[in-house]
Amino acid sequence: MQGKQLRKLETELWRAADQLRANSKLTASEYSMPVLGLIFLRHAYNRFQKIKVEVEKDLPTHPQRGKRPLNKKDFEAKNAMFLPETAQFDYLVNLPESADIGEAIDDAMKAIEDEYDNLKGVLPRNFSIFSKDLLRELLRIFNKEVLQKAEGDLFGKIYEFFLNKFAMTGAQEGGEFFTPTSLVQTIVNVIEPDHGVVFDPACGSAGMFVQTGYFIESEGLQPAEKVTFYGQEKTDTNTKLAKMNLAVHGLEGNIQEGNTFYEDKHDLVHECDFVMANPPFNVDGVDKAKDAVKKDPRLVLGGQVNLPKNDNANYLWIQYFYNYLKPTGRAGFVMASSASDAGHTEKDIREKLVKTGAVDVMVAIGNNFFYTRSLPCTLWFYDRAKEQNEQQRDKVLMLDARKIYRKVTSKVNDFSPEQLQNLVCIVNLYRGNTAKLEATLRQYLDTTTELAQETAEVTEQLQKTIQAVFETLIGFFESWDSPPAAARIMLAELKNQQADAAEELYQPQNQLIEACNNAGPNTLEAVAHQCRSIRKPQDKFLKELLETIALATKELQLNKNKDWAALKLKDTLDTLKDLQLRLSGNPNEEEPGLLHDTDYYWKQAHWLTSRFPAGVYADVEGLCKVVTQADIAAKDYSLSPGRYVGVDTATDNDEADYEERLREIHLELDGLNEEAVALAKTISENFKELAL
Repeated sequence: MQGKQLRKLETELWRAADQLRANSKLTASEYSMPVLGLIFLRHAYNRFQKIKVEVEKDLPTHPQRGKRPLNKKDFEAKNAMFLPETAQFDYLVNLPESADIGEAIDDAMKAIEDEYDNLKGVLPRNFSIFSKDLLRELLRIFNKEVLQKAEGDLFGKIYEFFLNKFAMTGAQEGGEFFTPTSLVQTIVNVIEPDHGVVFDPACGSAGMFVQTGYFIESEGLQPAEKVTFYGQEKTDTNTKLAKMNLAVHGLEGNIQEGNTFYEDKHDLVHECDFVMANPPFNVDGVDKAKDAVKKDPRLVLGGQVNLPKNDNANYLWIQYFYNYLKPTGRAGFVMASSASDAGHTEKDIREKLVKTGAVDVMVAIGNNFFYTRSLPCTLWFYDRAKEQNEQQRDKVLMLDARKIYRKVTSKVNDFSPEQLQNLVCIVNLYRGNTAKLEATLRQYLDTTTELAQETAEVTEQLQKTIQAVFETLIGFFESWDSPPAAARIMLAELKNQQADAAEELYQPQNQLIEACNNAGPNTLEAVAHQCRSIRKPQDKFLKELLETIALATKELQLNKNKDWAALKLKDTLDTLKDLQLRLSGNPNEEEPGLLHDTDYYWKQAHWLTSRFPAGVYADVEGLCKVVTQADIAAKDYSLSPGRYVGVDTATDNDEADYEERLREIHLELDGLNEEAVALAKTISENFKELAL
C-alpha cells in the first residue's frame, strides 16, 4: 500500500475510533485499549485466514475420513495464532442484530486468552460498556475490504499510528509509553541488534522490539531465530500494550511488570547483547536509601556502587544500561539533554563511564520529537567491545543532529527515512564501514535516475496534451462565422498563450526531457536543478490556461453549445490536470510529485558527498567530530555534541529548501489557527458562565 493510501486509511480509522470518545463520553485512556483490541482481533484473523489456506493445501487425506480437521499445532508451526470460531472477526461481524455484541467481543478475547497463556489477562474485555450500535459500526469499519486483505506490516503501521495518536491525546501517562518511531529506528540502526539477548528495561509498548524485528527481517532473517526479547514495564496497562504489540507483529517476548528502579525481574546484569530504552528521564522521588538501590549491582562502576545525589534518576538509568551489557554488548537509549553536562556526583559518574572506553556515539536531537514534550534530548550509545580495543576505546563520535529534522505538524518533528539513513551512514563511516555509504549513495542516484526517466515521459505527455488543448480550442473559436466580441477576445488570449508556450515553456520542457532521458551520474545535478526551476513557471502557465478556459466557458455559456460538447474537452483537461499532479504533486495532501522527488533524492546524495567527498569519515564543522578522552576531560567530561562539533558556517545557501520551509510555515500557521479557534471557544464559554 502506498503512503498516501495508508495515511487516508489511518485517518479514516482514527475518526471512526474517536467515535468512542464522542459518543460514549470516555477519555482517550478509557477507549484506547478497546480500539487497540479490535485492531488486534482484525490482524489476528487476517493472519489466521492466510495460514489456514496454506495449511489446508498440505493436510493429509484419509481414504474414508477425508482431510483431518485443522488444529492449533498447524498454526503454531507457521508462527500464527489459532482462533476459535467465536474469536474470528467474521463471526462477530455476522452476529444477528439481537446479539449482545459487547459480550460477544469480550468472549472472543477470553477465548484467545484461554488458548494462549502469555496473553492471559492481557486483552481488553470491557466492551459491554459501549452501545451495541457503536460497536457494530466499529466492527463494520474495521471490516473494510482494504483491511481484510491487509497483511502484517500494514497492520503494524496502523497499530503504531494508533499508539502515536493515543500518546498525542495523553492516553498513557503523558505519552511516556510511546517512543517516536524516528528515535527508535535511529537507536536500532546504530546498535544493530541482530543476535542474542535484547533487553528494554522501560519497554512501554515494545516499540524497540518491533523495530528490531523489522531490522532483522530487512536482513532476510527471522527475528525468532536470532534474538530473544526481554522487557520490563512498571504499569499493568503498558505491560499489556507491549504484549499485544508483540503479538500483532508476530513477535514473542518475555515482558514482566515491575519498577526497574527497585526490581530486576529478569536478572540480566552482564547478560545482554543489546540494551535499548526510552526511560522516563528527569524522574524525581526515587528512594535511593532503599537497600535494593544501595546494593544494586547495576550501579557498580569503578569498583563501587555510585548513587548520584541529585534528586532525579537519570544517572541510575545511565549506569543500568552499562551494567546490563556483556563485555561485547551494545546499548542505545534516550536521555534528557541536561544529563550530558550535569555536575557534581553525576559528573564523577560520567567521568568513570568515559574512562571505561564504552561510550561510543552521542547524538544531539532537536526540539519536538516527542508527541507530548517539546524539549530536546540526546541519544547515548555504548559499545563495550571498544573497551578491549586500544585503538577504539579512546574515541567517541559526537554528532549534532539538532538541525536535521522533518516537520510533521506544527508541534511534531521527526527524521525522514533519508535523513535517518544519512545519520546511520555517518556512524558507519566512523566505525570504518564504507559499504553503507556506498550502498546509500547508489540507492539515491538510482532512484533519481528512475524518477528522471519517469519525469521525462510525463513531461512529454503534458506538452503534447497542452498542444492538443490549444489546437482544439483555437480551432473551435476560429470556426465561428460571426463570433461575438467576447469570443474574439478569448481567441486572441489563447493565441497569446500558445505563443508564450512556444517561446517560454516548450524550450525548458524539451531541455528537461532531453536531460532526463540522458540522466547519468555526471548529469543528475543538472537534472535536479532543471526540475527545481521548471515547476513554478509551468504551474503558473497551466493555472492561467485553465482559468482562461473556465472564463470562456462562463462568459460564452459554452456548456449550452452542442459543438463545444462534441469536443469532449473535459477528458483532455482531466488528463492535463492528472499529468500536472504527477509532476507537481498536491500540496493539500502533501504529495510532492516527480519534479520534487527527482530533485530531493539528488539532494540527499549531494548532502553526503559534499560532506564526505572521499567516501571515508571526516570531521564536519557543525555536524560531527571524533573526540578523544583527553578532549572530553578538557571540557569537564561534557558529553554534549554541540560543545565539540562547532558551528556550521560553510553550508551553501543554495542547499536551503525554500519549498520545504514554506510548507513548515504553513504547518505552523495551521497549528496557530487551531489554537486560536480553541482559545476563542474557551473564552466564549467562560463569558457564558460569567453571564449566568
